[in-house]
Amino acid sequence: MSEPIRVLHILQRMEAGGTQALLMNNYRKIDRTKVQFDFFVEYPNKQFYDDEIVSLGGKVYYNSVRLDGKIKKFQKNLANVLKTGKYKIVHVHTYSIGYFVLKVAKKCGVPVRIVHSHNNETVHDSKYYLKLFMQKLYPIYATDFMACSTDAGKYLFKNRKFDVLKNSIDSKKFIFNQEVRKKARQELGVSDKFVVGHVGRLHPQKNHQFLLQVFAEIKKKKPNSVLLLAGEGPLKNEIVDQVKNLGLEDSVKFLGNRKDINRLDQAFDVFILPSLFEGLGIVAVEAQAAGLPVLCSTGVSVDAKISPLFHFLSLDEAPTAWADKAIKITQDDLVHTNMESYVVNAGYDVTNTACWLQQYYLDKYQQATK
Repeated sequence: MSEPIRVLHILQRMEAGGTQALLMNNYRKIDRTKVQFDFFVEYPNKQFYDDEIVSLGGKVYYNSVRLDGKIKKFQKNLANVLKTGKYKIVHVHTYSIGYFVLKVAKKCGVPVRIVHSHNNETVHDSKYYLKLFMQKLYPIYATDFMACSTDAGKYLFKNRKFDVLKNSIDSKKFIFNQEVRKKARQELGVSDKFVVGHVGRLHPQKNHQFLLQVFAEIKKKKPNSVLLLAGEGPLKNEIVDQVKNLGLEDSVKFLGNRKDINRLDQAFDVFILPSLFEGLGIVAVEAQAAGLPVLCSTGVSVDAKISPLFHFLSLDEAPTAWADKAIKITQDDLVHTNMESYVVNAGYDVTNTACWLQQYYLDKYQQATK
């Protein structure tokens, strides 16, 4: 094969999110002389990973369907890209309009049409029932099914057979190092603080409102506590207002999107993820890899539990109970130790998943072009 096969990934945008991290972690590790990734996105502006994609040999095709709602224009653009690029494989990560995407792909003769489930629930907002309807349509024109966890696969695909592609990480980058921790805490100005950490989009799914209530209780018990929030999103102004209303302006830091989560995790003392739901919760896997005690809601997939550092608590429990638990789990003997073996044994090291995914694409391509 003189040229690599090109897989077209279709999703909202290549922002700093869990799905995007999964794709990039594998993209960096695959043999790009054999398999290349391109991205067809639903927004017209450059995002967090776009420059890196281009540097790795990939292409990003921008669209504006999320802003103008012109689905026919979007489908026409997609058809042109599919025909010009002669794609044999599309991998779709956007269930809300995935039906329209896959319909075009089938019409254009793309033989391998993969649908991917990244969540085990849907936000209960004004578009909830429309989203459920689109979810039911999503798999109709698919040939293959993939999910980030068993929970996510069963949620979207019901009784259909699907493959699980674990949201893997580069485990060596997360190995705990005392000097890295010391330097990161100095840079953040939290050397003498009890640091509560959270990584996630500022979005209803992540449940920041409850997180802030929990942190307020932690602050009462440990006055030297600070909360570090990494991520951006549509709820930032609301979350900032809540911080002010709780009188926590001096104790909560908004760090924005970060490319050094492996270092940032090492600065934390405990990681809290009270999401309403998570297809997996890759940030919880990363935190465990860094030797952090992790406290998650029961909305997070059980597949994210890769070590004894992971703990569940129901959102029905009061913020005070969450605060007590968060403080208690920092006493575990495994905290701030080398957790690489746990990541590898659980199948979350990217070296293995990248090899699997690369061969998956190659096999599908070979079958489709016989």
